[in-house]
Amino acid sequence: MTLSTYLGFAGMMAFLAMMPGPDTMVVLKNALTGGARGGGWACAGISVANFLQGTAVALGLGAVITRYQPLFETVKWLGAAYLLFLGVQALRGAWRGNYEALDDVRRARGTRGRRFREGFLSNITNPKVIVLYLSVLPQFLTPASTFADSLLLAYTVAALGVVWQVLLLLFVHRVRGWLRRRRVRRTLDGITGAALLGFGAALAVEG
Repeated sequence: MTLSTYLGFAGMMAFLAMMPGPDTMVVLKNALTGGARGGGWACAGISVANFLQGTAVALGLGAVITRYQPLFETVKWLGAAYLLFLGVQALRGAWRGNYEALDDVRRARGTRGRRFREGFLSNITNPKVIVLYLSVLPQFLTPASTFADSLLLAYTVAALGVVWQVLLLLFVHRVRGWLRRRRVRRTLDGITGAALLGFGAALAVEG
């Protein structure tokens, strides 16, 4: 693989990473309720799932999943249901607006593991991630490409996702004082919840 080919791939993936999607919304949802650390744990869960999916595609398992329709449909519906669940959670928080009591309950439940799980499950149950890998990676590989080339491209996608999410967390941290305002937080929770519901519904209806 030439350097120019790799840089072209990385540039395209960096652009795609910055487009709003379920991963971004899950990180934002957890950053709003748990600050940069809360968003960081969600980011960690997403990253682990992303690296696992990238590895599966590089090993050829991704193609098996997408071709075996019952398994693909099961993953798709689980992912849609989970995104809808997260969206309803965010909308409930916006509707109630009682953030002090809500945050106390979340701290008592051990939020690190829960936030990590939210990030991991939202990504690992989204078959669009594997489809993205399968549709884009082959365009930058040749018959002479090695397994290491496939892993490099797959892990680049995951790494760029981490970079974008960390930048988002840094921004949230910089404006944390503004985000603590009840009206602002309710508005952002409403937007995030609606977006997650939209992503879940879109995943459910797509063939």
